Amino acid sequence: MKEKQRKKGKPADKVKPKKKEKRSHRITFCLNDTEYKAIQRHLKKYKITNKAEWFRRTILAEIWQKLGEDLPMLFNENEMRQGTFCVAENESKYNNETWQGNLFAAENN
Repeated sequence: MKEKQRKKGKPADKVKPKKKEKRSHRITFCLNDTEYKAIQRHLKKYKITNKAEWFRRTILAEIWQKLGEDLPMLFNENEMRQGTFCVAENESKYNNETWQGNLFAAENN
């Protein structure tokens, strides 16, 4: 018996494979002997056979990490570490002193 029967007149759902983007931009760079040997040692140690894919993934991982770090933030780093955010009085029922007072009271309990 068939696991999944389809109704008459309806075609079976076909899954289309994702279309790969064609890589048309070539990047070339040079390495000194020490850098080249270090890369060759790494590729051999971890049994990496596709060098082009490894270089792409390694370089793009660094780029994506930097892009994530460079995104605009609502608060700056110091404000997030201290936990003090300036809130306009008309937007919140508590002003900044009340918030800090509640925070101080919670820490002492």
